[in-house]
Amino acid sequence: MAWRNLFRRGEGKAPDEPGILDRLKAGLQKTRTMLTDGLDNVLRGHRQIEESLFEELEELLIQADVGMKTTLELVDWLREECRQQKMTDPQGVKPLLAQRMKEILGSCSAPLAEGPDQPTVYLVVGVNGTGKTTTVGKLAARCQRRGQKVLLGAADTFRAAAIEQLETWAARSGAEIVKHQAGADPAAVAHDAAQAAKARGVHTLIIDTAGRLHTKSNLMAELEKIEKVLARSLGRRPDEVLLVVDATTGQNAISQAKMFKGAVEPTGVVLTKLDGTAKGGIVLAIAAEVGLPVKLIGVGEGIDDLRDFHPELFVEAILAEGS
Repeated sequence: MAWRNLFRRGEGKAPDEPGILDRLKAGLQKTRTMLTDGLDNVLRGHRQIEESLFEELEELLIQADVGMKTTLELVDWLREECRQQKMTDPQGVKPLLAQRMKEILGSCSAPLAEGPDQPTVYLVVGVNGTGKTTTVGKLAARCQRRGQKVLLGAADTFRAAAIEQLETWAARSGAEIVKHQAGADPAAVAHDAAQAAKARGVHTLIIDTAGRLHTKSNLMAELEKIEKVLARSLGRRPDEVLLVVDATTGQNAISQAKMFKGAVEPTGVVLTKLDGTAKGGIVLAIAAEVGLPVKLIGVGEGIDDLRDFHPELFVEAILAEGS
C-alpha cells in the first residue's frame, strides 16, 4: 500500500489501516499494561518533575526489559529535555518518552528487503526454541497471500521433527518444499533449494536452519557454509539473514543477537512471542544496543500474526498514546 512506502521512507506517520492498531494493541497487551499503567502511576504520583520521578521511571523501564544501558541513556535524555524546555508538569514526560522511543527505533528501521531478481531469498537463523520454524511457515503464508510463489528449504537436518514441522507448514501455507533425509548436509539442501527456486520461477525462497549444534563455533561454521553456498548459487548474498529471537527471554535475546551478529551478519531481527511477555521493551534494547532493525514481530499464534514492524505504531500500541 502507498502509505507503507511513505512511512518506510520516514516521510510521514502510517495511518491506522482498518484495525491494525487495535490488533497490535491486543497482541502487546501485557507490555502495554506494564508500561502504560506503570507510567501513568508514576506521573500521577508527582505534582512536579523531580529527580525521584526519573528514578521511578528508570525502574519501570528496566522491568520492561529496555535494558540498563538503554534505560540510563533514555532517562538522561528525558532529564535534559525537561530541563531545556523548563517543563514542570509530569504529564509532559509521556509524549517526550514516546518521541524518543520512536527516534531510537526509527534510527535503524528498515522494511523487509526484496531481491533485485527472483527469487528473493530469506535465510532464517536463531537458536532452537525461539519459534524459528514457525516463523518460516508464517512468513511463507504471508508471501503466498500476496500472490507470491514460495519455496521452503528444510536445512535444519539435525532434527527430523524440524523437517516434519516444515512440511506441515508448507502444506498449510500452500508453499513447495525441498528436503533431504535427517542428518543430510544442510548446505546441500540450501543448494538444491536455490537451484529448484530458479528452475521453477519461484518468487520467494525461505531457508530454515538448525539452531543447536554441539558448540557455538560448529553452529556458526555451518550457517556460514550455507550462506556461501547460497551466494554462489544466486550470485549475491541472501537478501535477508533474519535472526529470530524470543521476546520472553528478555536480555538473553540481546546476547543471542550479539552472538549471531559477530558471526553471520544478520540483516534484521524477527521478534517472536511479544504477545506472551510484559517485557516488550526488549525491542528498544535490540535497536539501541545491537543496532539491528526489527523487521517483523510475532504478536499471536495465528498464521497471520507475523506483522511488519512499524516503530510509530509499536510505540503507540505500548504507550496507549491518545488514550
